[in-house]
Amino acid sequence: YTVGALPDMVAFSPNGQFIVSANEGEPNDEYTVDPDGTISIIEVVSGNVTTLGFDAFANQQENLEANGFRVFGPNASFTQDIEPEYVAISDNSNYAWVTLQENNGVAKVNLLSKTIEDIFPLGFKDYNLPQNAIDASDRDDMKALANWPVYGVYMPDAIEYLRINGTDYIITANEGDSRDYDGFSEEERIKDESIVLDPVVFPNAEFLKEDENLGRLKITTTLGDLDNDGDYDELYCYGGRSFTVWNGNGQMVFDSANDISQQTLNLTPDRFNDDDGRSDDKGAEPESVEVLKVNGNQYVLFVGLERTDQVLVYDISNPVAPQFMYILSTPGDEAPEGLLAVSSKDSPNGNDLLIVSNEDSGTVTIYENRN
Repeated sequence: YTVGALPDMVAFSPNGQFIVSANEGEPNDEYTVDPDGTISIIEVVSGNVTTLGFDAFANQQENLEANGFRVFGPNASFTQDIEPEYVAISDNSNYAWVTLQENNGVAKVNLLSKTIEDIFPLGFKDYNLPQNAIDASDRDDMKALANWPVYGVYMPDAIEYLRINGTDYIITANEGDSRDYDGFSEEERIKDESIVLDPVVFPNAEFLKEDENLGRLKITTTLGDLDNDGDYDELYCYGGRSFTVWNGNGQMVFDSANDISQQTLNLTPDRFNDDDGRSDDKGAEPESVEVLKVNGNQYVLFVGLERTDQVLVYDISNPVAPQFMYILSTPGDEAPEGLLAVSSKDSPNGNDLLIVSNEDSGTVTIYENRN
């Protein structure tokens, strides 16, 4: 099937009638060629392919950006700048939700009418709130969570669909991802000379720029200069260091706040942020999410953590208040990338399975529920 540029992820609809492709359309390294980001819907029986672009939303750009959507590639049109990443499809096969990772948004797609119905900007996460405390430095000689005057850009990678009690939910793994190319890079560290902090907003700028404080934290240069005077009034780093539950129309109903950091720090301190080595970047990097119904009526959420070589397990039977259960830790440097849950009724041995593809080790890990 011929689809859009650079398909990143494909998914079958549950009824088997559609294949949905998220065509990321990333630029070349010089940032001189930037294909349109698109979503393709393949009809399995006929083989017809409908590829959807985002031109119809270009006139909404100002409003979208005001709510946290990002359009910032050099010389890129609205559609060129969109980068679809990952797909989740409703149980009835009527809708798909597609993460637009670099843009900090999610698109809702009607598979029956073959239209993009909406774009949901995801906003920002305030790391100065007590429940959102982070470790922001890999050179502070300690593993500890603290509040800092920084915002996180959710920028989800994987997305999962869940329907409970008649309500549609989508769950995102808020990994974060920057654009860092030879022709354009948005990455800087707060301590870099190019990052000038507004002296009124940040009277303690010298303190913040020290390595053991915020100096090492990677931020985007595309946000934060609110008055266009050349210094930064706000600071924005990559990812939410969390998973988030949204309803089907893009409203947040739950965010795990700093629970990923807290649980890994408490239970496996040697794994915390890759032994503190990724605290200055995106922390544990929640990469993937998967849901499995077990024991008849319990819904279990798996969250793959790329940098800590772990999978966190939550009871998500109540999507507005998931409960942490335990951590699955792999022996070495596996870097979980993709998760696939297999229910007992579909399993070859009659037990629930979780299958994990590991990016660094090039291996596959299988966990089995023998309850």
